[in-house]
Amino acid sequence: MDASLIEGMGKELDEFLGEFDDCFGRSEPRKHLRTYVRGQLSDLQRKSVEPIALAGDVPPRTLQEFLNAVKWDERRMRDRLQHIVARQHADPRAIGVIDETGNPKKGRHTAGVHRQWCGRTGNVDNCVVAVHLGYVVGDFQCLLDSDLFLPEEWVDDLVRRAEAKIPPEVVFRTKLEIALAQVQRALANGIRVAAWTFDSFYGRSGAFLDGMGASGQNYVGEIPSNFCGWLRAPRVLSSPRPQELGRRGKRWKYPRVSRKTSHVCEVQSLCERSPVFRQQAWQRFRIKDGEKGPMVWEVKYSLFYRKHGPDGLPGPAHTLIMARNVLNPEEVKYFLANMAVGCGGVTLEWLLWVAFSRWPIERCFQVGKSELGMDHFEVRSWAGIHRHLYISQLSQLLCARIHQQLREKNDREFVSDRGADSHSGFSVGRSPVPAALGSYHDLPEGRRADRLLPDSQPAGSHVPYEDDTPTPPGYGHPGRPTAVLCAGGSMNLGVVTK
Repeated sequence: MDASLIEGMGKELDEFLGEFDDCFGRSEPRKHLRTYVRGQLSDLQRKSVEPIALAGDVPPRTLQEFLNAVKWDERRMRDRLQHIVARQHADPRAIGVIDETGNPKKGRHTAGVHRQWCGRTGNVDNCVVAVHLGYVVGDFQCLLDSDLFLPEEWVDDLVRRAEAKIPPEVVFRTKLEIALAQVQRALANGIRVAAWTFDSFYGRSGAFLDGMGASGQNYVGEIPSNFCGWLRAPRVLSSPRPQELGRRGKRWKYPRVSRKTSHVCEVQSLCERSPVFRQQAWQRFRIKDGEKGPMVWEVKYSLFYRKHGPDGLPGPAHTLIMARNVLNPEEVKYFLANMAVGCGGVTLEWLLWVAFSRWPIERCFQVGKSELGMDHFEVRSWAGIHRHLYISQLSQLLCARIHQQLREKNDREFVSDRGADSHSGFSVGRSPVPAALGSYHDLPEGRRADRLLPDSQPAGSHVPYEDDTPTPPGYGHPGRPTAVLCAGGSMNLGVVTK
């Protein structure tokens, strides 16, 4: 699929963009949206405002004003995109991905620019950073949300805020707070996923994990090696014993963890020294097929209890997974799932499938930046950058929809995208030998497991500073895990016992 093919689908393009007409009060900005999207889908080398405007026979100044000053509702556009995904691309195997991306920028006038970690360059650099939500079903993947991170030094700098036209209601929020607000907003707009995944930056925060759990969401996220908890449920004392009531001295708060309970330990120490892990045999899994062949990791796992809330009391049983790369044993990852293997039909294979599902959002970033000009924005204002990001999400969703339609029209089977950094359909399989030497066998059909969407999840609370777009009906119940049922799909689970 290329830009010329999309351009040939003029009717479909107009019908798709027509779903966003009510985001604009006048016909002129509606036309500018079409010009901008067509420019992003074109073969222009640089997809910033000026070349897009010139290619569309529009004065560059006019298109700049479309992004910066013309009155239209970009938040409604973002929410409408989520409604479309929820309505037309819902799938019980969908995975939500939380990640961020940085774009290097010169100077100090672009909204949110600051010397901070930039994943694009791999260094601390002068850049703007945005937090994103991704949505993945098989080889269908799109971005649902993008929010600019505003560093603390911008908050009280009234001069810079005025120059970048940052609204007064925009306050400092950590990336973790931004991500939680995005998840709540997606739920309110009808988005449902089987589970969320994220990297260790988000997984290290107990408050973030508490927030995901409070929203009724399943997750399997990477955590740092110094994340602490227990492998066995610690004893919790709800009230003092009778013999302690008359004692003088320090008064303990209740409920509390018994002093006889072992102290919390870092997961790296637990995995290296605990008998639970030391006496457990490694299990090898084929995570996915890369351009250089299958990627195989070996894993061990255990029940795990982490501290919850401000009192640091243990929460419900989680699953701790230690994974190391077979071809590079020094590469070790730790994952935490707020589900326990064996409960509600949860399998280790499915948890690994979710844990290693972060690469599609990297693919979204790559396609967005290399093909759609997601990082080519030259506007500096707060609204202008967000409008550019939301339109880029719209263009990418259009590409994903057309790709899906063509695939279904051709043969109704999975067609892998062999572009740069792409992979074939995600699969998890266990193997007793390294990828270079071993063959993989499918699970018996009766053990094939595709995780179904939790049949009840909350709709999320209203998020301040957002558009009051009506929430689709039919959502609003607490979350709980459901059983794993047999279902067809692109997840190919293969297993051979050691």
